[in-house]
Amino acid sequence: MDKIQILSETVAGQIAAGEVVSRPASVVKELLENSIDAGATRVQLVITDFGRTLIQVTDNGQGMSEADAKLAFQRHATSKIRETDDLYSLTTFGFRGEALPSIAAVSELSLLTRTADAETGVRVDMSGGQDMQVEPCVCDTGTTFQVRNLFFNIPARRKFLKGNHTEYGHIMTEIERVALAHPDVAFELSHQGQQQLSLPSQTLRGRIVSLFGKKMNQSLLPVEVETSLVRINGFVSNLESARQRGSQQFFFVNGRFMRHAYFHKAVLQAYEELIHEGDQPSYFIFLEIAPDQIDVNIHPAKTEIKFQDENVIWKILMAAVRETVGKYEELPTIDFNVADRPDIPAFGTGHGIEDMPKVDYNPDYNPFKTSGPAVSSYQAYSQPAKRNTDDWTRLYGEAVTHEVKEPQPGLEIGGLDQSPAPMGQIMDRYILVPGNQEFRLIDQHRAHVRILFERFMTQAQSHATPSQGLLFPEMFQLSPSASQTFSVLRPRFEKLGFDLSDMGHGAVSVQGVPAGFEGHDYENAIKGMIEECAEDATADEDSQLRTLALSMARSSAIPSGRHLSGDEMKQLVTDLDACSIPARTPGGQAISVVLTLDELVKRFG
Repeated sequence: MDKIQILSETVAGQIAAGEVVSRPASVVKELLENSIDAGATRVQLVITDFGRTLIQVTDNGQGMSEADAKLAFQRHATSKIRETDDLYSLTTFGFRGEALPSIAAVSELSLLTRTADAETGVRVDMSGGQDMQVEPCVCDTGTTFQVRNLFFNIPARRKFLKGNHTEYGHIMTEIERVALAHPDVAFELSHQGQQQLSLPSQTLRGRIVSLFGKKMNQSLLPVEVETSLVRINGFVSNLESARQRGSQQFFFVNGRFMRHAYFHKAVLQAYEELIHEGDQPSYFIFLEIAPDQIDVNIHPAKTEIKFQDENVIWKILMAAVRETVGKYEELPTIDFNVADRPDIPAFGTGHGIEDMPKVDYNPDYNPFKTSGPAVSSYQAYSQPAKRNTDDWTRLYGEAVTHEVKEPQPGLEIGGLDQSPAPMGQIMDRYILVPGNQEFRLIDQHRAHVRILFERFMTQAQSHATPSQGLLFPEMFQLSPSASQTFSVLRPRFEKLGFDLSDMGHGAVSVQGVPAGFEGHDYENAIKGMIEECAEDATADEDSQLRTLALSMARSSAIPSGRHLSGDEMKQLVTDLDACSIPARTPGGQAISVVLTLDELVKRFG
């Protein structure tokens, strides 16, 4: 019996649709790009039931004739390719002729369209890619696509969709990408009958600010370079805005969003030695290059692009970003060490220190700082640039009443059989704990991460997290996709001691923070926590809580390179040994290593 047979058109269409339409966000991406290709200056997106029930895209583009409207649903039908060479001169988005037939194959679809010179429009209705019905209709110039009941005829595919908020987050991500690539196009989004987004036609800087908040405007540095091979323009963030999590990073080539790990490294190298290790900048970089120098056909979603001269472009990109950062981050010529000194003879030449007049002033006075509770155990570690952590009583309050003793320059161990020698610190990074017959080296940052993580989790699970209200609430803006993730995570933030209010349209007000978390950069910390959870949107509530607690611990822990007093080291080691898992960080990294006397003797031969 013969085994090979030709698939029916219906099954073949559904299989092909799987390469293009994997979730509601895929439909949104394809329809938005079609609107841009049609020359639209205004695009309206309406969604119901997180894209499962309805996705409607309406634009004011050039529209289609009746003949084109029919042909648009034929596989491999396209207006952009006539011969093979056309593949290497494409400047538009959809060109394979797969998107519309693929969407139609897995939904109930309606198309309403009219060209400017036509008196009436045309309506096309299909169900599962079959039974096309065409009739005249009254509609505005442009096109409206209505995609209803996505995957209604493939229940297995529909069952594999993620949760509502996850799917909606993917939709918002696609909108962000298209909106950034085309700031001159106005976009509107409504979900469940409520407007979620309204972006007017604006400049690129204005579009970035509209999507990611007004604070972003202060950090944007313009990049502009033009060579015979490529033109690069856009924005990168200044040094102060670099952070470990929550950076907004976008590459576009010829108006198309792309992922490119190699070019990402070029941007990071431009910031090398200018920002802290592990921090990353935000960037919105646009490349314009001859179409025949790139291949956009290597990935079904067309987000991975091959460049003919990648190495050359890498060098141009790195140099352009480096030049921008250097140009706009030049230090002022004012010597701030003397700028505020009184103009008195004591600071002139020929005077000794003993001749300096006494000036009675309080260098720590801050008229905006109110009195409050004592600083908690590890709070002062969280902001190394703002707090003086050499004062042990500020770190541990009433727990320590004896005199602070700083470690001596040398570490005298003495006999190993004697009483334990004092602890020491190596390179302001590792704590050396001597003992009988062994030495223990502890990474101070990792140790503190473990301590804080267990503390945060214990308090959250026992609903005993102390919260500190802010005298002046802080407000910041989340991107549309981050705002959607935040709506899911908000109860987890509350368990950790945050008092956050959703002000609508992506605005968040910080009214209270966990005790010990005061003084942080709340916006960047919270955005970073949201981004870490967004990376695994399918995680359960407990996993999300652990992710948030770990992110909070990492941002609060003492950093490597911080000098600690002897009592600070002792307390840190004591707290670490009291942890349930003192040997590893929550991320699985080793916290300490032990070197025995036998191993030491062997090393000396």
